Amino acid sequence: MSVRILALVGSLRAGSHNRQLAEAAVKLAPEGADVQLFEGLADVPFYNEDIDVAGSVPAAAARLRTAAAEADGFLLFTPEYNGTIPAVLKNAIDWLSRPRGAGAITDKPVAVVGTAFGQYGGVWAQDETRKAVGIAGGKVLEDVKLSIPGSVIRFAETHPADDAEVAGDLAEVVARLHGHAGETVAA
Repeated sequence: MSVRILALVGSLRAGSHNRQLAEAAVKLAPEGADVQLFEGLADVPFYNEDIDVAGSVPAAAARLRTAAAEADGFLLFTPEYNGTIPAVLKNAIDWLSRPRGAGAITDKPVAVVGTAFGQYGGVWAQDETRKAVGIAGGKVLEDVKLSIPGSVIRFAETHPADDAEVAGDLAEVVARLHGHAGETVAA
């Protein structure tokens, strides 16, 4: 049985290093893990209860919820924007948290990783993302972390998948998330 992991990337930039990390996670997934990179977060409107009405949820938000409902776990990749989580990723969490207590992320394991230019690799954004996901009902894997500093320099010439240290650390993150998601599926 394959465990489905949905990857969400908090950067919309085509050359984003966090997107490259997500691409690497797809390649590094262990046997039995199917990591799917969600495309289309830019199309999801800002969460608004007035448009979150059964039968008329915007198509992009409905597609996100469907992909999340089919997932057994989540791998979130976040850069750090002004010391915190990017709006596009926070918006995805908001959509996935509804309906309250029964959202598509509820009770599913979530790992948060990322890279940023600063010396700490975006840990503030990752901490804020973990906080938002936990409040939204996801099972945050507090001990599964990966913060890669100096992204602009480190990945200027090298894709994260070709950086042996990063690839090894990322493969471990995906394997640990796969294990947690597998336990949830088996339960």
